[in-house]
Amino acid sequence: MTNSPRLVRETLEEHMLSQRASFSSRSKGRLRDEAECNIRTCFQRDIDRIMHSKTFRRLKHKTQVFLSPEGDHYRTRLTHTLEVSRISRTIARGLRLNEDLAEAIALAHDLGHTPFGHAGEYALDQLLANDGGFKHNEQSLRIADCIERGGKGLNLTHETRDGILCHTGDKKPETLEGSIVRIADRIAYVNHDLDDALRAGVLRETDVPEEVMCVLGSTNDQRLNTLILDVIHESEMNDDIAFSPAITFVFEAFREFMFKNVYLNMKAKSEERKVSGILKEIFRYYCEQPDELPREYQRTSISDGLARAVGDYISGMTDNYAVHVYEKLFIPETWQVR
Repeated sequence: MTNSPRLVRETLEEHMLSQRASFSSRSKGRLRDEAECNIRTCFQRDIDRIMHSKTFRRLKHKTQVFLSPEGDHYRTRLTHTLEVSRISRTIARGLRLNEDLAEAIALAHDLGHTPFGHAGEYALDQLLANDGGFKHNEQSLRIADCIERGGKGLNLTHETRDGILCHTGDKKPETLEGSIVRIADRIAYVNHDLDDALRAGVLRETDVPEEVMCVLGSTNDQRLNTLILDVIHESEMNDDIAFSPAITFVFEAFREFMFKNVYLNMKAKSEERKVSGILKEIFRYYCEQPDELPREYQRTSISDGLARAVGDYISGMTDNYAVHVYEKLFIPETWQVR
């Protein structure tokens, strides 16, 4: 099949994309070699594998910021992921970089997030302190490499795997597409978390710094538009993906405001002290009763240790399932709410 859709697409990439782009035909490959698809490029296959994974589906029931919000409009980890994906593709298109790679990284970047948002991540990091700790970006890659598909992993490309690992933390991604996701993640969460905080009554519009409203915009749409266009304009002739100096200054002030008034706000986080107790008790129980772990995690405990296997199991839980497991293990059946 010499003129397969994949080969046609790879040829189009050579003509359409910037020389700074990551080309599908030049991928560094997968952890395990396998035959190419006649229809899809390697990065398109990554997208499909991620979207059809069980872990991706569970993101719809994982907290973004607000625990047990009243109302249907608050972001979940899944809606955050989809917003990052769209922002990433827009920036990649504006810069003539590889949209498929940017999307693949974006869709997988938060696969490793725990139930209960960052409160859950902090709790697991403490529980696994003697076993290397817990970081959601590292767990996202671990899921992609060796937890999904019954321990076989998704066998993603090197470029997607690098972008997943480096979407946060000190290490920069190898590709510009990875750097796009890194900045798109920040653009997405500060804006949609502000939107949710206003809806929840944690903030009022008059609380938002005037410089943010004046420079970035007074609505969510305006702020997204300002930030995305600035990244594209500033990164067109540079070797990195970044905001202009002026927007960087305002954006960092915006993030600082959000950390102080939302992410560390006691009203927004009033339930988080309970999270540590729930996860701690579940963790302790399965460490003491390893035979009650699901079979796939019992296998993991042999190769990677019991604590890490229990951490894998807990990190994969949705918010509701974690509460269900806690009730099943520790609450008398007659007391449970039906």
